[in-house]
Amino acid sequence: MQAEEISYLDPVQAFAPWAAQPWSIFLDSAREDGALGKHSFICVQPCRRMTVAGGQFLLDNQPVESDPFTCLESLLGAHAAPALAGLPPFQGGAAGFIGYEMGRYLEKVDAPGADDLGLPDMAMGVYDQIIAFDLHARRAWILTRDLGAKDAEKRRARLRQNLALARATPLPPAPQTFDAKRWRGNFPRDVYEQAVSRVVRYILEGDIFQANIAQRFAVSLGPGFDRFGFYRRLREVNPAPFSAFLEMGDYALASSSPERFLHLSRGRVEARPIKGTRPRGQTPEEDAALAAELGASEKDRAENVMIVDLLRNDLSRVCMDHEVEVPALCALESYASVHHLVSAVTGRLRPECNAMDALRAAFPGGSITGAPKIRAMQIIAELEPHRRGPYCGAIGYLGFDGGMDMNIAIRTVAMNARQAVFHAGGGIVADSVPSAEYFESLDKARALFAAFGLRPPDVRPS
Repeated sequence: MQAEEISYLDPVQAFAPWAAQPWSIFLDSAREDGALGKHSFICVQPCRRMTVAGGQFLLDNQPVESDPFTCLESLLGAHAAPALAGLPPFQGGAAGFIGYEMGRYLEKVDAPGADDLGLPDMAMGVYDQIIAFDLHARRAWILTRDLGAKDAEKRRARLRQNLALARATPLPPAPQTFDAKRWRGNFPRDVYEQAVSRVVRYILEGDIFQANIAQRFAVSLGPGFDRFGFYRRLREVNPAPFSAFLEMGDYALASSSPERFLHLSRGRVEARPIKGTRPRGQTPEEDAALAAELGASEKDRAENVMIVDLLRNDLSRVCMDHEVEVPALCALESYASVHHLVSAVTGRLRPECNAMDALRAAFPGGSITGAPKIRAMQIIAELEPHRRGPYCGAIGYLGFDGGMDMNIAIRTVAMNARQAVFHAGGGIVADSVPSAEYFESLDKARALFAAFGLRPPDVRPS
């Protein structure tokens, strides 16, 4: 590993020269805080490319008869090396997204709903060149590993040229308006509320304790839609610690997720499930009242505790006995458009387990499926009319050093040449009120509508 410190520049500006190049990934701590939003990473020019699409697994565009998770594990293992001390944690490895439907590789789940986007179920690149940023210390590095690629030196030269271009080209302000047409949903309000009622019946019949039901919104895009400009606007409207922008060529993802799925460092794994939401208020008094209401809600706390228990069970499959703990339970966190209840579940991996074992044990996240997980996923497949795609999957990295940091891909927009889609939903429990669940989903989608300059379909009644 070679580490070359460079003069610090804003990570968004640094990424701009690659913003239209396929397989360029920006893992962005858009909301800085002391614990979660410390580092950002730019991943460009991958030396290997993995995709799962249409039920076919491709490695460097060639069909492979292998399990994608096992293949990814092998690729990382072939170049395993400890991380250099004193540098940001991701120093090369795999980066990209694992879509929600990849859960069908791990559990027996019914076929998903309709697919009108044609996005892969998974896209992960292996990156031996990373630009890493310490946002607190205002330091930056080019981190490179020689994996034997014939064009490695040429790619390094191109990387430095683009960084020089970024320094010489200040970014204009993020766009405030976009050529985006009116939204359309896949759940009329009455149908969404009927779906919520159906989940409640499943709960009362003893099938499950909780399931997450989401509705999808689609927005038609004009020609030449500025996908990176949209991401810049989204991170302004809704800054979040686990944000990301992935430009993949035929499509792009823009994520402003507040939720960490799994973090692994030095054998210690952490999940940070979110359950419980209220909108931000229009005045300080209203905002404080909504936060207090959420903190006192027995229903929201029960939702959160159920998912904490599910994650404790998931992590216990790969962690040492008596090492799975809950250091934070139902803590209040406030974001640009919503308040959330957030918990933390931690554990120490067994010596024979690694990041891929943890990923297999917990994917997809319990906070966006339900409990018991497999039955909840079956009900989601039954009730939601479209497949989720990247939504409720995970975006992030798995390092050559065995580390990992993946978000839950909520507050996430998937874009192709014709349209953008995003989802919002919530956990349904026995005492859920269908109309309240409908409006909670809109609260979660509010920032995404705002980033497009569109109005959401309804406002919460006073």
